[in-house]
Amino acid sequence: MKARLPAGMGGGPQNMNQMLKQAQKMQEDIQRVQSEIDEKTFKASVGGGAVEIEVLGNRTVQSLKIKPEVVDPDDIEMLEDLIMSAFNEAVNNIEKESEEEMSKVTGGVSLPGLF
Repeated sequence: MKARLPAGMGGGPQNMNQMLKQAQKMQEDIQRVQSEIDEKTFKASVGGGAVEIEVLGNRTVQSLKIKPEVVDPDDIEMLEDLIMSAFNEAVNNIEKESEEEMSKVTGGVSLPGLF
């Protein structure tokens, strides 16, 4: 007994070529979106504006601003925590936008290792 595929489904050369073209376009779109995200600046502010950070989408810190009143030589740990918190918030913003933009390109299909 032969298996039959529904109409429009099949492994003909035209279908394969169309699938390859779609995959190539998706790959190009993914690279374009990733490049755009890498160049975009993401900002985060913590401690009521005590620490502000700007990070590029490629996770390179562009700027870090610390208000003088939070610099306490007797409490370096608080300043370190504020800086880590600001950086982590900026990176989370990058991840969130990357996922949103990639989802638009891939139609919601998860492609492990791409983002």
